[in-house]
Amino acid sequence: MRKNIVAGNWKMNNDLAETSELLTHLKMQLVKEPTAEVYIAPAFTCLSHAFQTLKETPIKVAAQNMHFEKKGAFTGEVSAQMLQSVGVSTVILGHSERRAQFNETNEILAKKVSAAIEADMEVIFCFGEELKERKAGEHFDVVKRQLEEGIFHLSKESWKKVILAYEPVWAIGTGETASPDQAQEVHAFVRETIAGKYDEATANEVSILYGGSVKADNAREIFGKEDVDGGLIGGASLNAIDFLAIVNSFE
Repeated sequence: MRKNIVAGNWKMNNDLAETSELLTHLKMQLVKEPTAEVYIAPAFTCLSHAFQTLKETPIKVAAQNMHFEKKGAFTGEVSAQMLQSVGVSTVILGHSERRAQFNETNEILAKKVSAAIEADMEVIFCFGEELKERKAGEHFDVVKRQLEEGIFHLSKESWKKVILAYEPVWAIGTGETASPDQAQEVHAFVRETIAGKYDEATANEVSILYGGSVKADNAREIFGKEDVDGGLIGGASLNAIDFLAIVNSFE
């Protein structure tokens, strides 16, 4: 059965003091048995602190990125094993900002996905089209290519460690949001594409999140769609009240 999931991607925000304050608010206000699995992804410098702070709570800690090598001369990079050594077993890969600003290609992401799965990490794999691609009606082709080249090399068994996150780039940090029907359309297409590559069971078991200006006032309608299993939340995850209102938006 698919899981409802809400993950907060904090991006390059919150130093240690700010992280500690936000974690305290989350711990105080989170119900003991939330209606969804909850993840947060702080900066690398705060991962260990976040894990130690939250280890007695239902909240899971994820990293925002990782390298595909185990170690070596890769200045500024972090490996799966390094993440695991501080208690982190989930990583976000393929976020649109990593693709656009750090030139991460589908080929590079395929290596990262493989490294994460081989290390027994859970992967939140992001994909989605830019505005020009949406306007040109190419969004299905773009999404399919990102999946095929970035993650479809995995075995069917490995998909038990995969969470997908559809993030239309034109709706991230812009205040624009794909309509619930637009989100559902792409999520259903993704599930159909997975079924074509693997099988119906694999397609129906993977959780597919929507990421793109999700807020407390639109989350319930988006999450109510048949193939939308939650959200990858950006700005709204930096406020405990707003984030937990999104977490509690499932029927």
